Amino acid sequence: MFEQFSSKQAINLSKQFADAAFKAQGLALAGIERAFDLQIKTFENRVNAAVEFATEAAEVRDIDGVRTLFPRSAALAKDSAEKYYATSQELVGISVKTGEAISDLIKSSLESANESVVQKPARKAAK
Repeated sequence: MFEQFSSKQAINLSKQFADAAFKAQGLALAGIERAFDLQIKTFENRVNAAVEFATEAAEVRDIDGVRTLFPRSAALAKDSAEKYYATSQELVGISVKTGEAISDLIKSSLESANESVVQKPARKAAK
């Protein structure tokens, strides 16, 4: 039973596992980087919009200015909510794509490892 599984096979399988783990880590880090960039851009965009609104609000001197400012504040809140929702949807998409890429990598790694283990004993039995 142990003759079928040589130490070379074990070394090759561990090398394949290490390569797959390294690639999976790279894919995960790339996904995290994309997600982080997206969040930073959204945050920067919303901070700029809030600062712009605060600048307009600071210039208000009378009640008429407050009346015109109220619809803008509601529009800012609505726009921010929509942007945050869209960002969350994009983040879900990024995580799904990253998960699928890692899943495909693991699947191909397992298939190649399975083939290498199955084919070598079959060759020895044929001799």
